[in-house]
Amino acid sequence: MLINGILENFQKLFKPVYEKSFLLQNLDWLIGANIMLVILSSTIASSDDIGYFALFAILLTGIKILTKSGEKFEMNLADKFLLAYFIFVIISLAGSSLLYLSLKGFFKTLTYLGFYVSTVHYLKDNRDKIKWFFVAFCLSAAYETIFAFLQNFGAVEEISGWQDMSSLNPEEVMTRVYGTLKPYNPNLFGGYMLSIIPAFIALPFFNKKLLPIALLGGLASSVALVFTGCRGAYIAFFFELIVLVLVIYKFLEPKFKKIFTTIIGFCALALSFVVVSTASLRARIFSIFAMRGDSSNSFRFNVYNSCVQMFKDNWLLGIGCGNQNFREIYGLYMKTGFDALSAYNIYLETAVESGIFALISFLAFLGVNIIKALKFIFSQKSAESVFVLAATVSIIGILAHGMVDTVFFRPQIQFTFWIMIGIIRVIIK
Repeated sequence: MLINGILENFQKLFKPVYEKSFLLQNLDWLIGANIMLVILSSTIASSDDIGYFALFAILLTGIKILTKSGEKFEMNLADKFLLAYFIFVIISLAGSSLLYLSLKGFFKTLTYLGFYVSTVHYLKDNRDKIKWFFVAFCLSAAYETIFAFLQNFGAVEEISGWQDMSSLNPEEVMTRVYGTLKPYNPNLFGGYMLSIIPAFIALPFFNKKLLPIALLGGLASSVALVFTGCRGAYIAFFFELIVLVLVIYKFLEPKFKKIFTTIIGFCALALSFVVVSTASLRARIFSIFAMRGDSSNSFRFNVYNSCVQMFKDNWLLGIGCGNQNFREIYGLYMKTGFDALSAYNIYLETAVESGIFALISFLAFLGVNIIKALKFIFSQKSAESVFVLAATVSIIGILAHGMVDTVFFRPQIQFTFWIMIGIIRVIIK
């Protein structure tokens, strides 16, 4: 690659400085600390503050690549699709009718992709640190779970209209928790929790004594997710559990498979009983199937229809990325009274913002990573295969939730997504 040749020249130039600099020789410690701060600060910090930690990690990675001999860019097939996606985003930006607003969205995208590069470059030299990222996710989940229980049993009041109560009896109204994530929103909280709960899968595989903590933490965090009342998160979490159950079943010895199937069947019956016997949870889940009968569902259908029209008129290059740019253009297509901040579907949003080829490239990037990850999981019996499983389950959950919401674009979930992708990228190469 041409860029690696250029980097080699810079590394030769800075070699004398690097060899005498204690700071340059220990940049990995600072990069890792900032990635860790991105994880931990997601629970309490604003979007801007989380972004600052990510930007600092990117800056330090850039310095490391320019000064440390032997550092270079290596691209696998998935990375090539990601690069293609980024190129189409740039082309979309150049053709946007609202260039200034699109630039804001573009710089956010650049930050996320830069953070992915930073994570990969850090972990390829520090694979032993992957477990600490999972520990940080578990600590974040535990912290948020405590607040979720406090909010639920304290019957916290809604900040805005988070459920259609027009056809509900008082006992069917659900207390929807939102944790400490900013901005306060139960859908964001639900999406975040389902993205980090899979980290508990990895916990016992670098210390068997942590198995009880992993089971208790995973169960409590799952209950916290239920308290969010986020129907999209419910659907996505179901997909996560299906993937996890199928993988476990695959690796079980034949004599244990029947027992495992019986246990899963019993758990499914118990869960069904809880849903049916809890009025608020029953009403919340059944509203998923109400279609136009639920105002939230109907709202989304109206937004989808408008966004499809936007895509038809801008299918090649899109309108330019960013939610501010989206809002301006969406106003020309929206049905009266149905203003929206996004498309409520990350795939439709990507197509609208950056065009059909950007969507295809991004889907190819995801598809290659997930397929390679599943092949690795089924071909290995090691702690690293469990790490890949945890990351894959998280990604599948995020992508499933993205079918009905766009909290994916919030930094708390977005950075988690890129860390999980980075873990897969480093382990399976």
